[in-house]
Amino acid sequence: MPRYPDYASADLVRACARSSDGGAWEEFIRRFQPVIAGAVLRTARQWVEPSRTQLDDLIQDTYLKLCENNSNLLTSFQPRHEDSIYGYLRVVAANVVHDHFKGALAAKRGSGLAHLESDNVDTCAADADGFESVARRIQLERVDDVLRQITVGKDQDKKRTIFWLRYRQGFTAREIASIPSFGLTTEGVESMLLRLVVMIRSHLQSSQPHRDVKVLKRQNRSNKQGT
Repeated sequence: MPRYPDYASADLVRACARSSDGGAWEEFIRRFQPVIAGAVLRTARQWVEPSRTQLDDLIQDTYLKLCENNSNLLTSFQPRHEDSIYGYLRVVAANVVHDHFKGALAAKRGSGLAHLESDNVDTCAADADGFESVARRIQLERVDDVLRQITVGKDQDKKRTIFWLRYRQGFTAREIASIPSFGLTTEGVESMLLRLVVMIRSHLQSSQPHRDVKVLKRQNRSNKQGT
């Protein structure tokens, strides 16, 4: 079995890009989570003072961006030196955050709900985020049904409990991992949550049933429909 903690960063990135091995992604999250989270926080603060839930969503969106199109961003990464990946991930995370707030701002402007001044970026972003929060609450009404469909077997209740502890009760991954009955490390909780988020969003977008899978990578839609 590969010892991913011993991998150089460039080798770990290549392993995640070409493999569905959860161990590689667990090490990726352990190693690079602080870099991604820091970049998300710094960039989000250029728009608004973000909530913890909002930051978590943006971090998850960054992982989704890295996984989409068969992990194209990771596959195309060409390191110039051993630490190149850190700068690369900061750029990816920053772009995800900027795209999020620009999209939210454009949706708010186009909705006719308010007249926004272009030079008041902080206020615009905060208002747009409030609008998105309403949509988020409406969508969450469907999430538990989706969770029941994509989680099967004896671990269904555990996965649903972990998901709602995180996204309804606000527990951190470390706090969830500290519950002995789950038998998971912090990285294991983060990996499970990432996997569930990928499948839930994919399900909501396509309205097609998904089976629970043992991969963290986000396959393209045609591949998923063929499985």
